[in-house]
Amino acid sequence: MAEYRVPNVNNIMISGHLTADPDLRYLPDGKAVCSFQVANSRRYLDKKTGEWVEAPPTFIRVTTWGISAEKLGERLRKGNAVFVEGRIQGRTWETPEGQKRSVIEINAMRVQNLTRLPGERVEEPNEEVKENEKEEVPTED
Repeated sequence: MAEYRVPNVNNIMISGHLTADPDLRYLPDGKAVCSFQVANSRRYLDKKTGEWVEAPPTFIRVTTWGISAEKLGERLRKGNAVFVEGRIQGRTWETPEGQKRSVIEINAMRVQNLTRLPGERVEEPNEEVKENEKEEVPTED
């Protein structure tokens, strides 16, 4: 029997809206941890009726660490649209009552806020090209 090599890939990308304000806290060693939950939903076309249907949302817990956790804890708010890239991580714990709990969450490597703040100005790329920077394109005669 042939032996197969399976790559260890653990990457996930999601987008959605925050269900509540993020929870920013600090560990005893001073490291910042920011947790929030993202609701991700989708629409699909029902082939029988020809109408668009909103599927029930999926709720995903996201955790960020360090400086990015502090910045996100200050800037993100309930309802903000975000794009999250990270890896899936599972963890388990026991409640004070002795019940075992587990959760699967995203340990974020990158979080992008897709919601503009009121009055925020988005800078357009400068398309102005100086005369001496123009390239000459050869033409065929």
